[in-house]
Amino acid sequence: MLMPKRVKHRKQMRGRMRGMARRGAEVQFGEYGLQALEPGWVSARQLEAARRAIVRAARRRGKVWIRVFPDKPITQRAAESRMGKGKGAVEFWAAVVKPGRVLFEVGGMPEDIAHEALTRAKYKISVKTKIVAAHERAGGS
Repeated sequence: MLMPKRVKHRKQMRGRMRGMARRGAEVQFGEYGLQALEPGWVSARQLEAARRAIVRAARRRGKVWIRVFPDKPITQRAAESRMGKGKGAVEFWAAVVKPGRVLFEVGGMPEDIAHEALTRAKYKISVKTKIVAAHERAGGS
């Protein structure tokens, strides 16, 4: 699964996800992309599940690009633990996704197969997404 090799700080604050994605909002490498429509965290497990769904649907044709990386540590307290005693342990890693961000790109495959692959990946991601093409304008919602 995707995670950073090492980080400066083990634990992070939650932060906030205001506004639209300014970078990574257009299809750069492939012909079709999966673009987020709402803000949220996408876990490393979700990214891996979506990547596998794309690869299986494409049947090893074409190429897949993952445009986000899960570099935010998400912590959780142990179940049934009392309040206090500090912050919980890191449970999983997540990518912070703003609306407009392209999560995946595919290229080198027919349009119908690319749409099928990205539709399969849609169901694995916890934020609303849409399929965008490189030739159409990928900004906005």
